[in-house]
Amino acid sequence: MPFAIPERYVRRVRNASTTEPSMNAVQPTLFGEERNLPDGMQYREDIISAGEEQALAAFIAALPLRPFEFIGGFQGNRRVVSFGWRYDFNAHQVHKADDMPRELLDLRRKAAAFAGMTAESFQQALVTEYAPGAGIGWHKDRPVFGDVIGVSLLAPCRFRLRRKAGVTWERAALVVQPRSAYLLGGVSRTGWEHSIPAVDRLRYSVTFRNLVRASR
Repeated sequence: MPFAIPERYVRRVRNASTTEPSMNAVQPTLFGEERNLPDGMQYREDIISAGEEQALAAFIAALPLRPFEFIGGFQGNRRVVSFGWRYDFNAHQVHKADDMPRELLDLRRKAAAFAGMTAESFQQALVTEYAPGAGIGWHKDRPVFGDVIGVSLLAPCRFRLRRKAGVTWERAALVVQPRSAYLLGGVSRTGWEHSIPAVDRLRYSVTFRNLVRASR
């Protein structure tokens, strides 16, 4: 049975308003060719089928997702659950989490193959729910993690990047489509920040990361 978006998210879409362009229509990427991506970044569409996407969405909808927590107990407007390892923002450390469920193992294999790496290279999976109105601000993933692969489900989003260039910022962006994957490695991982503006439709993402050290 196709995954049905919960009615509570449909209502929020109808009432959502943002200053960002609507993501309802499929939009081309802003990078015409891969060579225009920041060094170390890769992007590919349709790494999974529509049927696989629907099965993953139904699986994620049933997970015990909780509001994202920052230092001091501040909560973000997205919900998450971690597997393999969980990052503790208060202790600046990772802690062991539940093993990756089998529903994510095949996705990890396909994501790693896209990146030219082994599945076992990625020991952590972060599942994120972006309800309508949710986004994520400018950041780099924590230095305890190395390469980052993100897989997008259900709805497109605008993926923005920036890095400091003197007194200003060098900027780039692309529209990340459902069922696509991106890799942040090398300079794109260590030298660029990234963010996602508020979405206007329910979106899930699965982020695979490799662990490079266990503390700050």
